[in-house]
Amino acid sequence: MRAMLIANPKATSTSRRARDILVRAFTGDLDLVLAETGHRGHATELARQAAVEGYDAVIALGGDGTVNEAVNGLLADGPSAELPALAVLPCGSANVFARALGLPDDPIGATTAVLEALRAGRQRSVGLGTASLPDGTERYFTFCAGVGLDAEVIREVERRRAAGIRADPSLYVRTAVRHFFSGTDRRRPALTLEQPGRPPKSGLFLAFVSNTSPWTFMGRVPVNPSPKAHFGRGLDVFGMRSLELGPTVGVLAQMLTTRTRPLQGRHVVNVHDAAEVTLRADHPVAFQLDGDYLGEQRSVTFRSVPKAIRIVI
Repeated sequence: MRAMLIANPKATSTSRRARDILVRAFTGDLDLVLAETGHRGHATELARQAAVEGYDAVIALGGDGTVNEAVNGLLADGPSAELPALAVLPCGSANVFARALGLPDDPIGATTAVLEALRAGRQRSVGLGTASLPDGTERYFTFCAGVGLDAEVIREVERRRAAGIRADPSLYVRTAVRHFFSGTDRRRPALTLEQPGRPPKSGLFLAFVSNTSPWTFMGRVPVNPSPKAHFGRGLDVFGMRSLELGPTVGVLAQMLTTRTRPLQGRHVVNVHDAAEVTLRADHPVAFQLDGDYLGEQRSVTFRSVPKAIRIVI
């Protein structure tokens, strides 16, 4: 089996020595090519090359951003049964997609699991989401998208990371608290949620679009606004009509509680198993996919893509 291992040398929780050990672990089972990323978007280019050249598998060693780029490279020309399968070795700060798949939250444990799956020929097709922009740009996401506050927080975290600050759960928490009180607009809701054939839902301050649950992790604690979201269904949406302190704290407490029902409350909006939703804003608002900040947008249409990609699992 011919495989390309795409490694992000700047991933949070790995080192060159660890990468070398992982590469050696695969060499007895695979005809392996190691390709290290050198810039943003490079994993997309490498994965697309692997698809064009007919590789059997692509192994993404990195965080959720590396995985997202690899997925978009593999699916650059759309889903196909002929595309390489994707394997994930998590070594980022959150690793939401890998953990949602049931993989161990460390590259060594995940390598053992992936090797066992490769030897047994175990693969699983999972659904993804796409985000389409007014300029015609379309991008796949594996576990979540966000418009509003969470994307603003990711933007601020990326600025701090660019300044040399290490990303960990505490950085996200500190940034979110600071931005909630002094950064985001908590008085004027900008968003409207639209679904084909249904009345629009306006007055939203933020919205999360989930392809699986949980939406993210706070360390080892799952943060779960849409517990019914699943790779085998459509998209789930959670939105808030208030960012007052009381309702926000109440909703956050529910997100951190183990449960099977969506969040409840008069300030909450939920959508389950949607094939398509559009979020429109009355001014450009922050937008993120899989924890990757993608600028400000006035409109984004999200669609579910069933069985979009094969995962080694």
